[in-house]
Amino acid sequence: MNSRSAFTLLEILVTLAIIGLLAGLAISNSDKIFGQSQEAVARIFVRDSLKTALTRYRIDLGDYPTTTEGLAALTTAPANKSDRWRGPYAEGPGGKLPTDPWGEPYRYRYPGTKNKGGYDLYSVGADKADGTEDDIGNW
Repeated sequence: MNSRSAFTLLEILVTLAIIGLLAGLAISNSDKIFGQSQEAVARIFVRDSLKTALTRYRIDLGDYPTTTEGLAALTTAPANKSDRWRGPYAEGPGGKLPTDPWGEPYRYRYPGTKNKGGYDLYSVGADKADGTEDDIGNW
């Protein structure tokens, strides 16, 4: 009698089904994993990275940039303040400020509406709509 040891077709199909199920779970949850890291990047940028640049600007010029001047005042001297401007205070690729993880520019208001007496700095989040629940700000 000749005995062979091998996997049956049924065992191979069950193994492939289990692998497919695990791969499907990993793929369907990857957007949650990467979405959370994008939110963390935006949160660090608005609460820490630009806070330092805005503070340096305020020390040199006496106040934060106005809403009209916006964050562009961190990379280019405003016309009426070029004598005191010591920047660039923040710089991204190509001399421009970086965008948020969803490709949108960070939003800035001074004086702030959420931070009375300070500035509002925020990302509009994944939905790219201003004033929604997923906005990530310094408040």
